[in-house]
Amino acid sequence: MGLFGNEFSNVVEWQEQDDQVIFDKWQNDEIKKGSRLVIRPGQDAIFLYNGKIEGIFTEEGSFDIESQIVPFLSTLKGVRFGFNSGIRAEVLFVNTKEFTVKWGTKNAVMIPYSGLPGGLPVRAFGTFQMKVSDYVCLIDTIAGIKARFTIDDVKSRVLSILDQLLMKWIGKEGKDLFCLQASAYEIARGMQEDLDMELRKIGIAVTGMQISSFSYPQEVQEKINAAAGYHMVGDMNRYQQGKLADGLDQSGNAAGSIAGMGVGMAAGMQMAQEMLRQTSQQREVSQGGKQCPSCGAAVGAADRFCSACGQKLETAVFCPACGAKVNAGDRFCSGCGKKMA
Repeated sequence: MGLFGNEFSNVVEWQEQDDQVIFDKWQNDEIKKGSRLVIRPGQDAIFLYNGKIEGIFTEEGSFDIESQIVPFLSTLKGVRFGFNSGIRAEVLFVNTKEFTVKWGTKNAVMIPYSGLPGGLPVRAFGTFQMKVSDYVCLIDTIAGIKARFTIDDVKSRVLSILDQLLMKWIGKEGKDLFCLQASAYEIARGMQEDLDMELRKIGIAVTGMQISSFSYPQEVQEKINAAAGYHMVGDMNRYQQGKLADGLDQSGNAAGSIAGMGVGMAAGMQMAQEMLRQTSQQREVSQGGKQCPSCGAAVGAADRFCSACGQKLETAVFCPACGAKVNAGDRFCSGCGKKMA
């Protein structure tokens, strides 16, 4: 070998491999005599000549380009290196690993829903997995115009159709729009199939997709939580009594909320109404009526009630509500229906 035999040689390699980069072109335009190709784990090297693939090398290691690489290049296998001249070929390094990409809707997707003219606003977040599947397609569509292709480039494509896919698969029959997490697996599988078809157009396969969560606007989520609480309580009377007690506690606390004060005021109004009712009963008793010994309700002097159902009677012998016969002298309490003496 001459004194200057390797003076212009170079190393063809991708040293600073980035986990966010899908492929990267070797920057030099010409491969010199004595140069070596270095392929690291997780990389494939593709030799291009005039924009066409000449050879794909997947084995890891260091190789002499003239003796170990050029003989396998379809167009360049007969090329001989000169002392000062090399071969003008491009080398594309491809990241062969499977990428995990986070995704999320930029804006809320308006899902059609009965009763809501604009639809129900829904957001979704998750991840998907992808890897390069077709080198020829990738080079024909992307590498011919880009020296580097990254995850962000793919995400821009994904986000442009993500809202449509989400709307399509959420809108399938049988989906409960207020319990979408239960259908997350099914929705994700449908979205993966459609997204895979789209990205294969640029030589990339989608190998998996997950939906981590669905979310609604705060006011909608509050309504969902409230509805769930009502359903879990079951006995609405008991629930209202509990809310009333909670409100009284809050209104007695210096740090109580305005809502607590409102509930306390409502309780006060109920107490006032009860006092008025008792006063009215006492007035009726004082005007010649009687008071029920069982419940304390007032029975007017002229009041007559059906002994079967408690319906107040005027002059009828039979109760107009239930048809039961009413004795002429019978008087019954309007509060509890008990017969009066």
